Amino acid sequence: MGLLTTIAEAFKASTQATNRGDITENESEGAYWCHDCQERIRDVDVEGTGAPDCPTCGDGMEFERSTGTAGCAC
Repeated sequence: MGLLTTIAEAFKASTQATNRGDITENESEGAYWCHDCQERIRDVDVEGTGAPDCPTCGDGMEFERSTGTAGCAC
C-alpha cells in the first residue's frame, strides 16, 4: 500500500494553481507570431506600435494572447 499512497500523494501535489498573480505594466500580455517560421516575439520586446515583421521571412506577424483561462500554458 505504500506505493499506492505515494502515487496518490504525487497526483494531489500536481494540481493546477489558481492564483497566477496580477498583471503589472512590465509583464507581457501576449506575443507576435509568424506561424510559417514558428518565430515568437513577446509584446514587451517590440519597440514602437503595430505588428513587427518576422525576422526570418519578413512577413507581418500576428498578435496572439492567452484568454486567461486557468491552467492554460499557451
